[in-house]
Amino acid sequence: MNNYTKEDVLNMVRDEDVEFIRLQFTNLHGVLKNVAITANQLEKVLDNGCLFDVSAIDGVRRVTGSERVLVPDFSTFEIFPWRPQQGKVARLLCEVHLPEGRPSEVGPRYILRRTLEAAAEKGYTFEVGPECEFFLFETDENTNPTVITHEQAGYFDVGPLDEGENARRDIVMNLEDMGFEIEASHHEAAPAQHEIDLAYGEALDVADSIITFKLAVRTLAKRHGLHATFMPKPRNDVNGSGMHINMSLKKNGVNIFSDPADENGLSKEAYWFIGGLMKHLPGMAPITNPLVNSYKRLIPGYEAPVYVAWSAKNRNQMIRIPSRMTGNSTRIELRSPDSSANPYLTIALCLAAGLDGIENKIEPPKAVDADINEMTAEERKELGIIKLPGTLVEALEEFKKDTFIRESLGDAAFEKYLIIKEKEWNDYNTKVSEWELKEYLNRY
Repeated sequence: MNNYTKEDVLNMVRDEDVEFIRLQFTNLHGVLKNVAITANQLEKVLDNGCLFDVSAIDGVRRVTGSERVLVPDFSTFEIFPWRPQQGKVARLLCEVHLPEGRPSEVGPRYILRRTLEAAAEKGYTFEVGPECEFFLFETDENTNPTVITHEQAGYFDVGPLDEGENARRDIVMNLEDMGFEIEASHHEAAPAQHEIDLAYGEALDVADSIITFKLAVRTLAKRHGLHATFMPKPRNDVNGSGMHINMSLKKNGVNIFSDPADENGLSKEAYWFIGGLMKHLPGMAPITNPLVNSYKRLIPGYEAPVYVAWSAKNRNQMIRIPSRMTGNSTRIELRSPDSSANPYLTIALCLAAGLDGIENKIEPPKAVDADINEMTAEERKELGIIKLPGTLVEALEEFKKDTFIRESLGDAAFEKYLIIKEKEWNDYNTKVSEWELKEYLNRY
């Protein structure tokens, strides 16, 4: 994190010839929004915030009392390297406050910050590392997005098979110009699918980075004549896109997940953290897998994990312990979240669930090293293995049952999120699909 002051921001705007500043925030969906101001308005905004109207914003929308204030976080100031170099464009990430000064209780960034502050009071620091997957598809003659690709590249393939290689390289270079540390980038398993791994870091910084990363990917893909999508399952015949979250918990700078004497290199706190995650994963599903489309990724046969289990040996389980990460690098990887998930809410609930496991000493079930997909239903039942919800509406039922999720998000955010997701399901459920027309129209 850059510890910029107000004066630092003003000086950088002047010295770098920045003309426009985007005041950015996300709604509950995790969709980025912004208000743009010119440089001559910046000092006023840094002092007092920027008043705006949320009445027409999805995930924030309200009819009365719709005025809110964007309060910039000085440390998030960044200049966009892909914008013009004369009259540059920069951004500041903001939290949404009420006019009287309190943070909005439905603000995703505030929910994560509040969760991290509660953990810090107990001496904990939470660090995460995301693995972000996305597709690069062709556009039509009107530059509208399609799901068409003519490439046939697979996992770790290179050009000319990997036709998105140049776009991916451009994305990485621009992100590095912004100060991002990129650990790796490569072609993923499905044609036109890519992965870029952001460096491990403190949770709030990483959540901010994911939001900026998505903007950069979509913007720079368009410059290459491509459409980038973080939709979890845009094609029914290939793997979907995940956003695996690697996690570690530190106390006094020491990774408390590590115990070299344990057969898996894990401490009792790590096991309890896993236990907390496993207990709450079904209720977390509308956050980690927020779309109707998310559940079309979570089916057997396409690498995405379906069953709630953990392993230090089987890399395909929902929770895995990376073998190469030991000692102070010990981490837990959660593989169920998809690329559409709001990173602020996802990371907040991962931490809250894990700490619930530690505080209540929730023991996880035994590790499952075998292929769960090859087991019979009876074998899974004997081992106590459950599935994640199979649809968004099933996930919302688990969401409502898990009172801990409500407490972690707060009543206002929980109720608002539930309303918008139930509406999303109802909208989907009342639409006649192409599949239905093809299957039934002529037959009945």
